Amino acid sequence: MTTSFNSERRRIRVIDLETAGSKSHSVCEIGWQDVVQEIDGRWEVNEERGAWFVNPGGPISTQTMAIHHIVDADVAEAPFWKDVAPPVLRPTGGVVALAAHRATFEQRFCSPRLSGGARWICTWKCALRTWPDLPSFSNQGLRYERMPTGLDRATGLPAHRAMPDAYVTAHHLRDMLNASSLEQLLMWSEQPGLLPRVPSGPDRKRPWGELGNDALEGYARDRDIDVRFSAETEQRRRGTHSAIPAKADVQPSLL
Repeated sequence: MTTSFNSERRRIRVIDLETAGSKSHSVCEIGWQDVVQEIDGRWEVNEERGAWFVNPGGPISTQTMAIHHIVDADVAEAPFWKDVAPPVLRPTGGVVALAAHRATFEQRFCSPRLSGGARWICTWKCALRTWPDLPSFSNQGLRYERMPTGLDRATGLPAHRAMPDAYVTAHHLRDMLNASSLEQLLMWSEQPGLLPRVPSGPDRKRPWGELGNDALEGYARDRDIDVRFSAETEQRRRGTHSAIPAKADVQPSLL
């Protein structure tokens, strides 16, 4: 399942979770893929990858089975999350960060207690900054828009399973790390998502720079934290930003 790791090399572990889709949304599978920094400073996807089933403590919904095709019999004898998570999230040799695509989802389950307080890279947020001209920023959308070098098609399938999805994400992360510093990706990940275009509504798909000041002010009052942050960033660029009382955040819209 895994290979040995030289602890002198910096490592980031990419995580992907599949859940049961029931009321508790408990984890039923965790997958991982490591990205390591070579002696020459370049980051590469290595052979350290794997997946474990997790007993979610209840039935998997049929709607969720239809997405990832994990059934109750697969996880009936699997260990529980509290036993599975620590050795995956805190491997021998350590990690400089954990990563996931739309990492806020994984962070709901991978608490600091389980992860050892590791920092996180969100490859979705970093993709918005690294490749803003792309039409889509989903994990699989990036896969086919970019066709990352070295991504083995078979290893990256089936989609919506934990290890293949982590493997695909790791290739995006590798290319981001070779374009920007680790600290830069961590900083972007700890901010809201900087959307390159308006995600919905009458201005959908328009770049923020094309909007008038009144329209920007409206978006700067949006309930979505990513929309609000993106509008405010353009206002700051223009020198028109002023503090606006924030409304409750909601889950960001998908691009």
